[in-house]
Amino acid sequence: MDAYYYLIAGLPDISLEDGKLSYSVDSFKSEIYPDLSDKDKKVIDLFYLKFDNDNLLHLLKDKEYVVKKVGMFSADELLTLIDTVKDGDIPDKKYPSYFCKFISEYLSLSPEDEHRANDMLASDYYSFAMTSKNRFVSAWFEFNLNINNIQSAIAARKYKLDVSSVIVGNTDVCEMLRVSNARDFGLGETLTYLDNIQRIAEIDDLVEREKKIDQLKWDWLEVESFFDYFTVERLFVFLLQLEMIERWISLDKDKGNELFRAMIKALKNEVQIPEEFRN
Repeated sequence: MDAYYYLIAGLPDISLEDGKLSYSVDSFKSEIYPDLSDKDKKVIDLFYLKFDNDNLLHLLKDKEYVVKKVGMFSADELLTLIDTVKDGDIPDKKYPSYFCKFISEYLSLSPEDEHRANDMLASDYYSFAMTSKNRFVSAWFEFNLNINNIQSAIAARKYKLDVSSVIVGNTDVCEMLRVSNARDFGLGETLTYLDNIQRIAEIDDLVEREKKIDQLKWDWLEVESFFDYFTVERLFVFLLQLEMIERWISLDKDKGNELFRAMIKALKNEVQIPEEFRN
């Protein structure tokens, strides 16, 4: 196991309540990432691939899209991969396998089903990340997937929408969320944090609710990585926490409320609303 004593000792202390940062997700990639071992780079890649996911999805819709450069691949690389899959050729092994799987899935979608693309890509991404040989990182992606799905399931029930259509992924927990009619989705004894998420879901203020969810994630990261002092796991945690802070700094309360209202509207628009609940 590689140890990064000097790298980690030199990282700034950060808190979810920070109002400004002297460091960024982008600067981590340019300053620290190059010093990691090849094995540990693959772990950190799982964090940065989320930006490639977004770039890939946009490029499939518009090849002139200006990509976010914080990802692992350039626009030319992603466009080359898209063309390779279209032509049925064998892609370079440098690309994660789920990219090719998703591109094939996307190209087979009918126009009326294109709204499913984001969830399809998220499902492929989480499935890929949860196969990581790093147990901590794999557990994080499963935890994060569960939180996102539970929130979606609770919101779908609240608005009397089809729960199964908003669940992403193919784990046992995903299946329980899709089919269970129990208040706790039959997961109360399986997921110790389920009650916490359900209490948070009852908070009316959308920004406060999201901040509580981020605090839940922050606390999980701190507890689960407690004994990982100078390892890649600590760097992975730092990146995730840094991203949370960056997002909150970029949002004031009014913008936050507007964002979450847009998210709820998108949820309603993307699922099939039963006939009896349509206006």
